[in-house]
Amino acid sequence: MTDTTTRAAELLKEHRASIDRLDAILVYTLGERFKHTQAVGKLKASHDLPPSDPAREVAQIERLEDLADRADLDPEFAKKFLNFIIAEVIQHHKQHQS
Repeated sequence: MTDTTTRAAELLKEHRASIDRLDAILVYTLGERFKHTQAVGKLKASHDLPPSDPAREVAQIERLEDLADRADLDPEFAKKFLNFIIAEVIQHHKQHQS
């Protein structure tokens, strides 16, 4: 291999290691987040509260879009990601209701 190819391979390996660490952070962060949303679902169920809170969901999406913009992340991607998480959380909350 040439020096530039060797250096590119080293950089690729470093980027992939960083990506792997970040993936682990994402998974553990989501795990922690869902622990809290499960607790919220149980609390809502025990107090006969609705499983979803549309006003909070709108506020959270706006907040996440702002965070995404400041983090140089596509706000539309962030919105889709949060909508996916919200849908999953609502499903969990509905399960606690039944």
